[in-house]
Amino acid sequence: MTIMKKLNQHIEEWMLVLLLVVSLSSITLQICMRFIFDNSLAWSEELARYCFIWLIYIGIAYGVKRSRHICLDVVYDIVPIPVKKVMLVASYILVGIFAIVVIYYSYFMIEQIVSFGQKSAAMRINMAYVYLSVPVGMALTILRVIQNMVYVFKNGDVTELQEDLF
Repeated sequence: MTIMKKLNQHIEEWMLVLLLVVSLSSITLQICMRFIFDNSLAWSEELARYCFIWLIYIGIAYGVKRSRHICLDVVYDIVPIPVKKVMLVASYILVGIFAIVVIYYSYFMIEQIVSFGQKSAAMRINMAYVYLSVPVGMALTILRVIQNMVYVFKNGDVTELQEDLF
């Protein structure tokens, strides 16, 4: 299996696991410091918060990849297959447009943060790294939307995504 195929199949999972491990480790360390050593760390809660922000935006892409977002199954289940295909494509187009708009506006927000030189309170990292979660997550979302649309055009349905699909 090539590296690109491996990345395509698992990039979101790897990123989500890494972010979750860092976040939980940071919180666990903070709990130990507070209750065992009667001291606290200034940076651990901030790190956990920023990991959680990244986790949310990468999770959006993962949800699109697996076609696991909220939908009206009642309507979807009763319509014929050609209408299902149209509904899926329409929903993917809307999600893609939303992601493009979010990326567009996040660019200006990140540009302002970089120009102001805003840094986080405890860790003193540039806040642009935190806000980069938005365009990165939405770019991954667009990639997964395109992949799912191609799959719909070829096969007609994405509700039963198989593990080897991506």
